Amino acid sequence: MIELNKIYLGDNLELLKQLESNSIHSCVSDFPYNLGFMGKKWDTISNYQDWCYQRAIELFRIMKPGAICLIFGGTRTHHRMVCAFEDAGFEIKDEMQWIYGSGFPKSYNISKGFNKKVDGVYAELAKQWEGWGTALNPAQEPIMVAQKPIEKNYCYNIEKYGVGGININDCRISFAENDDKRIGKGYKHNAKAGLEIGEHKDNSSGKTQQLHNNNGRSPANIIFNEESGNLLDKQSGITKSGKVKENKDCYQGNSNTGFLRGKTTTENQYGDTGGASRFFYCVKSSKKDRNENGLIENIHPTVKPTELIKYLIKLVTPPRGICLDICEGSGTHAKAVLQLNKEGFNFNYIGFENDKESYDIACQRESINKIQTT
Repeated sequence: MIELNKIYLGDNLELLKQLESNSIHSCVSDFPYNLGFMGKKWDTISNYQDWCYQRAIELFRIMKPGAICLIFGGTRTHHRMVCAFEDAGFEIKDEMQWIYGSGFPKSYNISKGFNKKVDGVYAELAKQWEGWGTALNPAQEPIMVAQKPIEKNYCYNIEKYGVGGININDCRISFAENDDKRIGKGYKHNAKAGLEIGEHKDNSSGKTQQLHNNNGRSPANIIFNEESGNLLDKQSGITKSGKVKENKDCYQGNSNTGFLRGKTTTENQYGDTGGASRFFYCVKSSKKDRNENGLIENIHPTVKPTELIKYLIKLVTPPRGICLDICEGSGTHAKAVLQLNKEGFNFNYIGFENDKESYDIACQRESINKIQTT
């Protein structure tokens, strides 16, 4: 019997079959990318799409209607995973991007390849193809957003199953400084009139209106790490959000698609200044994160930052919900849930891991964080 708040060693497909139908509230997982990474057996799968499909079928069975899967994939193989989940019955709602800007290049130097040949013709080709390679520097990973279809409508589904939405408020992009919460030009905050921060009183009409959500911007489908966020700010320079004006067309020209046109509102115009990264969640990572401040040696090659996984878990997991990771790796998922609970959330986790070496590391990290969070 699978118990809550534990990591299990074994084949995740067989472990999935032990879970009850319609029992899981969310799944946040980092699937193998099937790229043969560092020659690892767990990243070499003969039929990747079928591998994903078999697991998607079981995930579809065990997840509650409306439950959301957030699953990392590789840029070269991600489409196979997405097709597998769609074929299993999931609705593909979106795709997030984890942009980290520090990938390890694997490009083949074509000119050097020709230089290894002794024939004079090849020497000329080496000169001609100087500066050419075969691959881009990896700097992002897609995250599939797949949802088990809801019953009837969102309110009905959430009342019945307790799941189905996205936790916008707890995942808002916070302001860097209190001054970033300032009200846009043209409006004056009137505290004496009993207005809350984020409201303004129109002097011409005398009406009080909500200006913007003072807890931060709504989460986007792009996530940066600190390094890539800083690079973005250097490229964008300092920009202003502009003067607050309701119902202004966001796009010039005509469009037949109302969704693409969009309208400004007093909630999405902040009137603040800063680099472009302020529009996105930027993960702060620590070198001590993976090794628990030097308490263990974590040799897993693809460890995600704990803050990133925490953000994804709270985005799609309801209070007291069960978040599943069928590829636990070195235990970042379990650690993230334990830390979130210390911060006041109330989540449960289940983790599956097939690689014994990774499982042992995950259990060590889990044990350390259980002690630190009690």
